[in-house]
Amino acid sequence: MLTGVRVFRSDIIVPVFVVSGVGVRREVASMPGVFQMSVDVACDYLSDKAVAGFKSFIAFGVVDRALKDEIGSNAVDPENDVCRLLMEAKRRKIAMCAMTDLCMCEYTSHGHCGPVDESGDVANDRTVELLVRQALNHAKAGADVIAPSGMMDGAVGALRTALDHAGFANVAILAYAVKYASAFYGPFRDAADCAPGTGDRKGYQMDYARDARDAREAVLEAKLDIEQGADMVMVKPAMAYLDVIARVRAMSEVPVVAYQVSGEYAMIEAAARNGWIDRDRILMESLVAIKRAGADLIISYFADVIEKLVD
Repeated sequence: MLTGVRVFRSDIIVPVFVVSGVGVRREVASMPGVFQMSVDVACDYLSDKAVAGFKSFIAFGVVDRALKDEIGSNAVDPENDVCRLLMEAKRRKIAMCAMTDLCMCEYTSHGHCGPVDESGDVANDRTVELLVRQALNHAKAGADVIAPSGMMDGAVGALRTALDHAGFANVAILAYAVKYASAFYGPFRDAADCAPGTGDRKGYQMDYARDARDAREAVLEAKLDIEQGADMVMVKPAMAYLDVIARVRAMSEVPVVAYQVSGEYAMIEAAARNGWIDRDRILMESLVAIKRAGADLIISYFADVIEKLVD
């Protein structure tokens, strides 16, 4: 009766990894219980989640290595797997908000979040141009929310302008505004096959040790994205950054999303499968902590488990 923080199915954004083919449902080795799915299987899965009361999903493309190149050309193909998923979800009238991860790392042969210049750095402006093309394809295919995740400077403003000019003013932007260069992403890179071939992503993602105790860099990043037109802002990862979620929540006038990332999932799931923890209790405690810190919505790979635990 006096519970102050509640988690509902409608709070959860369901991730889906979409691959080419038909009838594909392939488990991710480092994320047991999470699967790469072809469009037909993914739509069946999302239809079930919609009936169960989940309100949104976010799609990640998983590209065959033969289709990857230096600039991530498949990302801007209007008939790639993410676009096909969006069109099929709309055709089936799946009653979920369709979100798409907007980045190049799943599509580039080197695994970085955009084309790399002569110095070895990601070319920010060239990447933004490609993200705009990718976003317009997603919007045309039926995306309701575009979620740029590469932390490229000026991306949100460029996307907002391009979407508006193309007649997609109602397509929202969820900015990965506060995204740390984190070791917690390891299993995701297995799921999406997007680990950097060389170097790391500290040049364009945030250094977790550099920010001040009051998270001023995180607050600045979120503020800049909001000023450029972000409709929602994200903090990623969640568990180790509850203080950052709280700081961003305190300054933000738009909804705040937190990403319970692959490493968080893998640690809880592995410990539970070894009998070391009670998975369901740990999961609920974690989700409540994320909401208590200020998140309005949570991306979580535990949708199947959450469905059994909450309304």
